[in-house]
Amino acid sequence: MELRPYQQEAREAVKKEWTDGNKKTLLVLPTGTGKTIVFSKIIEDVTRDGDRTLVLAHRGELLEQAADKLEKSTGLKCATEKAEQTSVGSWFRVVVGSVQTLQNEKRLKQFPPDHFDNIIIDEAHHCISDGYQRVLKYFESANVLGVTATPDRGDMKNLGSYFDSLAYECSLPQAIKEGFLSPIKAVTVPLKLDLSSVGQQAGDFKTKDLGTALDPYLESIAEEMLEYCKDRKTVVFLPLVKTSQKFTEILNQKGFRAAEINGTSKDRAEILEDFENDKYNVLCNSMLLTEGWDCPSVDCVIVLRPTKVRSLYSQMVGRGTRLFPGKEELLLIDFLWHTERHELCHPAHLIAENVEVAKKMTENIEKAGVPLDLEEAEVKAAEDVVAQREEALAKQLEQMKKRKKKLVDPLQFEMSIQAEDLSSYVPAFGWEMGPPSDKQVKALEKMGILPDQIENAGKAAKLMERLEKRRAEGLATPKQIRLLERYGFGHVGTWRFDNARNLIDRIAANGWRLPSGVNPKEYKGA
Repeated sequence: MELRPYQQEAREAVKKEWTDGNKKTLLVLPTGTGKTIVFSKIIEDVTRDGDRTLVLAHRGELLEQAADKLEKSTGLKCATEKAEQTSVGSWFRVVVGSVQTLQNEKRLKQFPPDHFDNIIIDEAHHCISDGYQRVLKYFESANVLGVTATPDRGDMKNLGSYFDSLAYECSLPQAIKEGFLSPIKAVTVPLKLDLSSVGQQAGDFKTKDLGTALDPYLESIAEEMLEYCKDRKTVVFLPLVKTSQKFTEILNQKGFRAAEINGTSKDRAEILEDFENDKYNVLCNSMLLTEGWDCPSVDCVIVLRPTKVRSLYSQMVGRGTRLFPGKEELLLIDFLWHTERHELCHPAHLIAENVEVAKKMTENIEKAGVPLDLEEAEVKAAEDVVAQREEALAKQLEQMKKRKKKLVDPLQFEMSIQAEDLSSYVPAFGWEMGPPSDKQVKALEKMGILPDQIENAGKAAKLMERLEKRRAEGLATPKQIRLLERYGFGHVGTWRFDNARNLIDRIAANGWRLPSGVNPKEYKGA
């Protein structure tokens, strides 16, 4: 099997991390981009070297999927460690194992602690839990690869407490741009759903309370679906089984061909097959289909289970991001915009790295009232945020005129060059969270940046990398930017170094006054 370019890059990056001594590393790939294929190929590589590998997951479907993909893509068969099935005595060098089974001490002790050379954790955002940690600590000498689709910074920060590094990441927008995932359009249907009475549990909403809060709106939601997804193949996520069953009945009364599936459905496989074969055009479920189920022809997803957890939200939406012949885009219908909770996940959070941009995107999508392409919506929101920041920067510069600083404030520099990734940076790994080193402090000062405002080593490293890249590209320095902005010139962060220097020389030669005929508002220095 020939891997896609990003899959091959990911495969090589993971092996390099292990070779370099980063024994616990992460691979982040969006749902639908073939993460199981990537780790299957990594397993193939290490098996050739004689290694033993354990694939660890928390659900039977994920283990079966991993075993199936491994055999299809590499020819390797594997043993299973789950419930009454055991791999002890097997000659297979790959084992797929259930964490629920392996966390049992008696089961673990059947293996020597150095039995496995490598451990692959599917859906790695779960691995901080006690059960996973019990297994991982027992096989402490093994290389570990955590594979996840989550884009969530909160999750990454938690994962950073266990993993040493991030080997490779492919973002959702990158996968869409390169044609490996379906474009996403989002539309907000502004039902005023009041969640103020809904309780909290483990950092998210209580599902029992959510079901009660949602019930009065099910008829209205079904009516709205007639407008947007009558001719689409739709998956609906709901908080409770009884809510899912009730909504299925309502949809069928409205003329949809809807089916419901839950953990106790005896005919689950048959319903899924019928849905894939278009006997049904809507599939309702209570969080059952968030992981390990693929139906590429799904072209509409409705999340009626409001959540604050981006990894969960992206898993739900990921059921519709795969490509399929004749499928033009995935339509994401957001019914839950008007709430008392501002931290709810919305379509914007799938691709926006910055909180401000996500908030602006959500506002813009709501105002539009028609489906908007998420990538285009992000570009527009980012432009809006930059305009707001430039206005704020102008006020800040006015206040800073009297300040005689030799070095440039890093926040001012980030805003000047419109560096979203710098201004919204959050450290994930242990080394990033510590204070900047003396070497970093001296380097930043030499580059013209005031290091006192840099809170951690990770931010210092990213800023130095950006400064070095700008120097190599011949762009304006922080000091040039600050000086010219004080004279009222805009977008100086995009100017060439030579153009900035020439203008500064002209201003200096004119007694540090603007030369005649130079209007900062109209001057294009880039």
